[in-house]
Amino acid sequence: MAALVTGGSRGIGLAIAREFQAAGEPVAVTHRGRAPEGFLGVACDVTDSGQVDAAFDEAETELGPITTVVANAGITDDQLLLRMDEARFSRVVDTNLTGAYRVAKRGARSMLRQRRGRLIFVSSVVAHRGEAGQANYAASKAGLLGMARSLARELGSRGITVNVVAPGLISTDMTEGLSEARRQQILDGTPLGRCGEPAEVASAVRWLASDQAGYITGALIPVDGGAGMGH
Repeated sequence: MAALVTGGSRGIGLAIAREFQAAGEPVAVTHRGRAPEGFLGVACDVTDSGQVDAAFDEAETELGPITTVVANAGITDDQLLLRMDEARFSRVVDTNLTGAYRVAKRGARSMLRQRRGRLIFVSSVVAHRGEAGQANYAASKAGLLGMARSLARELGSRGITVNVVAPGLISTDMTEGLSEARRQQILDGTPLGRCGEPAEVASAVRWLASDQAGYITGALIPVDGGAGMGH
């Protein structure tokens, strides 16, 4: 049995892949450029169903049946609503939400044959709090919860769990571009008062994929330092 992590070449995705590898589990990561050293890398743009199918085929040929899928690939393209054209909105939704649908659909095929599996979607605290300039990103990440809970009801009888992890401000390349003022504003709204680390998200994902979490499905697990409380 093996795992596949989309967007696994850096940041949270790479931390998740390392967590699985440390547990002795075979893991493949998708990338759109260069695979991280020490991992089976499979080229894949999640906006292309053909590439998603090919990535799973390659991973399964090398590692065996994929029974854990972590849909982590995502992008941002921020702009205020009145300046955001439809292409910018659609591009983010197609990658973050429809891309996760493509990955889940292909992954579920393998899991149904095995009558076991774990689907885990990586969302964001922004899905529940909202954020000015991120209507596209927030919408895409919020949609993951509705999709996950629907799939949990569809697939539960086959031994497949479907859950969501929602990180807050995590120290990654994606958050490096924030201004110091914006970073401090976010931290002021975070009870723990610090950025999270990718490894902290990865440990939550790994737990959801484990046998210990076998009776958990349709759940949203926040890894956000308390920033999303009450939402």
